[in-house]
Amino acid sequence: MTARCPICSKPADAKFTPFCSKRCADIDLSRWLKGGYAIPGRPAVDEDEAEGPNSSKTPQKQPPNEPE
Repeated sequence: MTARCPICSKPADAKFTPFCSKRCADIDLSRWLKGGYAIPGRPAVDEDEAEGPNSSKTPQKQPPNEPE
């Protein structure tokens, strides 16, 4: 049984395994870089939202008011 290119289903070439050509390898790379392939999971949480009001993070001091 001959391996098939996951992009176009042509027989795979050993030089570009598992793809049949540089073109198909580049198409796959482009999909990865653009986020076309993703593993499902929980939504990402912003760090500021995750801390909440009871955060152990020390509040930053405000600079003193300058006289007018």
